[in-house]
Amino acid sequence: MRAGVALGSNLGERLANLRNARKDIAALSGVLPPMRASTIYETEPVGCERGAAKFLNAAIEFEYAGEARDLLRELAAIEKLLGRATAHARNVSRTLDLDLLYFGTLEIESAELQLPHPRITEREFVLRPLADIAPDLVLPKQTESVGALLLQLTVTGAVVRAAVEW
Repeated sequence: MRAGVALGSNLGERLANLRNARKDIAALSGVLPPMRASTIYETEPVGCERGAAKFLNAAIEFEYAGEARDLLRELAAIEKLLGRATAHARNVSRTLDLDLLYFGTLEIESAELQLPHPRITEREFVLRPLADIAPDLVLPKQTESVGALLLQLTVTGAVVRAAVEW
């Protein structure tokens, strides 16, 4: 199943955090090539504590031979391995944030997992990187492509290309 993951970091060595996360995700036993990776964007924090540093954000897409819940658990383990506290508060600065955005056409509504990600269409810092790798993708529960959804957002100028190669 094709899976999309958003990556974000605003603490520590942000670029290294994203690179290490991508490397660790690629090394998971269920991940099959090819892996597509977006450009990295520097973004203003959204809903974070006052004075929070800017984020680096990116998106990756890959084939996963397993269940969505298994991938979610593996992503959480990578976050912890790379310095994210287990009892991390929502919307505060973090070394690493990995969000499972979609898993094929699967729709899940549970306390543990919501697919597609419930705020994916509201966030330029998610849609812009995703549009780099899958502009024609129509997400479950949507009628328009990722590229079209991005064009409908009010652009704030707070999402700036930071690195093409990573």
